[in-house]
Amino acid sequence: MKWFFIVLLSVLMTSPAWAAININTATETELQTLKGIGPSKAKAIVEHREKNGLFKATTDIKNVKGIGDGIYNSIVSEINVGNKPVANTPKPATQVGTKPIEKTTP
Repeated sequence: MKWFFIVLLSVLMTSPAWAAININTATETELQTLKGIGPSKAKAIVEHREKNGLFKATTDIKNVKGIGDGIYNSIVSEINVGNKPVANTPKPATQVGTKPIEKTTP
């Protein structure tokens, strides 16, 4: 049992951040916790977001000057763009002109 707690503690201490950072809402300070993102890149991300609107996909962060495939590949598992549905997501198909089934009793 003692070994279990030692292993659990070591995993907790060496794990990366538990929650992904939402690049649409993160502050400069929060963005700086990502590998390869310092003060100037964090500022560039926030400025890009303010000028161009929210990121629609995590790959859009590569449109920020100074962030290429290398940095993106090192942070992709730690970032997200939130879990809100995209505005252009198609709605599920529905049948038009159908009536609900009525129960009949004998």
